[in-house]
Amino acid sequence: MTTWAGRTAAEISAAVREKRVTPREVVAEHLDRIERLDARVGAFRTVRAEAALAEAEEVAARGDFAELPLAGVPVAVKDNLAVRGESVRVGSAATPDTPAEEDHVTVARLRAAGAVVVGLTNVPELCVFATTDGVFGTARNPWDPSRTAGGSSGGSAAAVAAGMVPIALGNDGMGSLRIPAANCGLVTIKPGRGVVPAGVGDSDWFGMSENGPLATTVEDARLMLAVLADHAPARRAEPGALRVAVSLRSPLAGVTVSRPYAAAAREAAGVLMKAGHQVRRADPPYPASLPLTSLAHWTAGTAADAQRLDPRLLARRTRVHAGLGRPFVATVRSGASRERLRRRLEPFFAEHDVLLTPALARRSPKAGPWHERGWLSNLLANTNHSPMTPPWNLTGWPAMSIPCGTLPSGAPCAVQLVGRPGSERQLLALAEQLQERNPWRRTAPVD
Repeated sequence: MTTWAGRTAAEISAAVREKRVTPREVVAEHLDRIERLDARVGAFRTVRAEAALAEAEEVAARGDFAELPLAGVPVAVKDNLAVRGESVRVGSAATPDTPAEEDHVTVARLRAAGAVVVGLTNVPELCVFATTDGVFGTARNPWDPSRTAGGSSGGSAAAVAAGMVPIALGNDGMGSLRIPAANCGLVTIKPGRGVVPAGVGDSDWFGMSENGPLATTVEDARLMLAVLADHAPARRAEPGALRVAVSLRSPLAGVTVSRPYAAAAREAAGVLMKAGHQVRRADPPYPASLPLTSLAHWTAGTAADAQRLDPRLLARRTRVHAGLGRPFVATVRSGASRERLRRRLEPFFAEHDVLLTPALARRSPKAGPWHERGWLSNLLANTNHSPMTPPWNLTGWPAMSIPCGTLPSGAPCAVQLVGRPGSERQLLALAEQLQERNPWRRTAPVD
């Protein structure tokens, strides 16, 4: 008997189109896996079991069945994007439990491509922090359940890493796709500005938030990105010989990169060098003002998203974060500091095609009730764990996280690839070279 849980989206959709399996059979098997595993993993805020099975039958009955790139593929959606008939709680007791009347455009595109939404995944309150825990549950890393899956797309990443869905939808405003992907051994890409419709929360975090895929393979990430961008599925393209800069320097002064993550970047650099790329050490000219710029945008985005909510129902760390951000809202909205950062970094990317860095500085914090702790504890846990991601939300340029190597615990390690605007296909091609020459196990052994 063929088992479909743990298979890729590309494999599942091909089998469905060829009528080797029905969408209902695929979805039912994944729902069974969710029921068996999610009490330990904490990926889902809500599971749409009956609705998903009914929608799988609808996919099977469609006249354009053979043309659907995600035919019958189960997908999880981050709980800050609207799914018709389900509430959008964004991890908070302060948000209304009111069913959405329409799908978010990215969800609509996934459904139009034949995907079936099996549930909405846990996030930290208002998607602020890189630890996914709160009133609706705690998302744990399936590779190491003592650790958080990361955030804020932590539930989506945990669902994919545990084989409960082959792909999931998340978004990234300060690293919220790349951080949990790196923790959970997944492939993700934060696309550049305008590639995929945003519409995340009330503010899009002033242009920093982007929707994107979480997957176990580069092929699936490419396929899902094409659907989200409303493009025909792209074939793999060879990147040619590229100029790759390798930097082990943290953008935040005082935060150092731990040995496993530095080693992963060196290992990836060696793989790319053997693939024919020009690889050399070079650090981007991060400005000394970057930490303040990042903090201003991070807190201001939260202030904008919290402005219509009852502060008495928000966790203390969220209230403090939003309160700190209110004075920055007008300055951040102007976009001047982001434009200055782009101008400062553009010469570096004129000299180098791609930047390779560690994805994180160290392994994720312990899983637990971080939402009950003070704001400063959360700030330090976030910045010490994940200093490498925020610059590329500020610039609006594409960035990826790709597994590479392992931590001493046996959990996956990861690297980050960053490119110029419009370089998404190039980054995916590089990631595919890394995957082929340094293959990784697709899902965690959580059975």
